[in-house]
This record gives sequence, structure tokens and C-alpha cells, in this order.
Amino acid sequence: MKKAGRRKGKVVIPGFGITMGITVSMLSILILIPLASVMAYSFKMSPFEFVKLITKPGVVNAFATSIGCAFVAAVINAVFGVMIAWVLVRYDFFGKRFIDGIIELPFALPTAVAGITLTKMYSDNGFLGKALERIGIKAAYTKIGIIIAMVFIGIPFVVRAIQPVLEKLPKSCEEAGLMLGASRAVIFRKIIFPEIMPPLLTGFGLALARGIGEYGSVIYISGNSEKNKTQVVSYIIMQKLNSGNVDYEGAAAIALILLIISFIMLFAINIVQHVASKRTSA
Repeated sequence: MKKAGRRKGKVVIPGFGITMGITVSMLSILILIPLASVMAYSFKMSPFEFVKLITKPGVVNAFATSIGCAFVAAVINAVFGVMIAWVLVRYDFFGKRFIDGIIELPFALPTAVAGITLTKMYSDNGFLGKALERIGIKAAYTKIGIIIAMVFIGIPFVVRAIQPVLEKLPKSCEEAGLMLGASRAVIFRKIIFPEIMPPLLTGFGLALARGIGEYGSVIYISGNSEKNKTQVVSYIIMQKLNSGNVDYEGAAAIALILLIISFIMLFAINIVQHVASKRTSA
């Protein structure tokens, strides 16, 4: 019997022990130790202080704003992300490579730059802000502005998750459905959607998680008004770290709740994705 961890045949990078050691070390330094430090700082508070902090109206409203806006943005990204991926995969047109390239612009662009740009565009004096103002919609310094910023930073997750699946999905499946007399709606619901649902859930979950913890792109356009409930969780954390009396424990406690919410959410979505994958492969 071969030892656990051994692979059959030759591999490009030999040595399971050393590569596994480097992997665990990097994961510990970059992920596990920082997360453990967040828990360590938050546990310095007594249970009473912890509950008192996270139940403050400002903190509760910030969590509601972050989660609510991130969910709406993720739903919008799920709908339009499918459309964008479909157009990029199934059609050839002038400028396709350019559009395909700018999809990843939110990954490369600093989030603070994106926030300043979006704030300028959607403010009362901005080009898009003026147009929305005429129909009675105020975007900047409202929750609508927060959703716009979260859509901007989240759309690449959905598009890039769905594109490879659509590229591998043969057109013959759709043609067979048309020959059998199925409508386009039925073909999409019965043939296409089951195939793209697992990656769609992945993109949705990633966009949702990114939106909940987003700071740079929403900090300017939100207005950070406690009265109007436009403060996000990341702003509350920064407040505690940048105030005259730095509150590391309070910031870590709020960050811990944010971490738990994100973990539960991603775990649930991964379970749904796994079940959907098994159904489509059955």
C-alpha cells in the first residue's frame, strides 16, 4: 500500500511533505493566525459587554444596512451577471474582448477610487445623479448608493463563475429542445438553468460576502449617517480603531460577528451548491 498523500506517477512539484508544510504555513500566517487574533481580542470582553456592544442601535442598524444592501446587490448581480455572461459567450460582436476585459476592472481598481468616482457620478451635481434626481430618486448618501457600489464590486464574481459553464454547455442541447417543440422559456428552465445554478450560487455567495464586508467603495457614497441608517459595519469598525480612545476589543467583537455571519452564509450556499451539483450530474 502507498502512504497517504502519495500520488501515482511523476508530478511537476515533487515532495508531498515539503509542499504540504508550505501550504499549511502560508494558510496559518495569512488566514488562521489573523482570524485567531480577532477572536482573542474579542474574548477579552465579558459576555455582558459583548452583548451590550453588538445590541447597540447603531451597530444593529449597521449590520442591517450591510447585510440588506449586500443581499439586494447580490440578487441584482445574479440577474444581470447571467445576462452578461450569456452575451459574452453566445454572441460575437465588435468590442467583445474589450467588454470581457473591463468586467474584471472592479478587481484591479482600488475600491477607494471606485467609491470616489461613483459618489461624483451619482451626487446631485453628477451626470447620473442629476438624471435620477429628475425622476425623484436620490442615489448618493442613501442606501441606493450603497447598493450601486456593491453591485459594482460584486458583478465580476457572478460573470466569471458562470462563463466557463456556458462555454462548455453544447448548443445541441438547446437545439434538441427546439426540435422537440419546447419554448425558449422551457429550454432555459429545464436545460440551461440547472447547469448554471451551482456556479450562480457560488458567484452570488461571493458577491454577497464581499458586499457585507466592503469598505472602500461604499464609505464615500453612503454618507455614513447614523440618523439615515447609512452606516455600514466596516465603518463602525474603523470608527473604533480611529477614535481618540482606540477600542481594539470592540472592533474585534464586531468583526467576529461579521466573520461568523459570512462563514455561516458561505457554508449554507456551498451546501446548496453541492446538492445542486449532485442533482445535475445524476
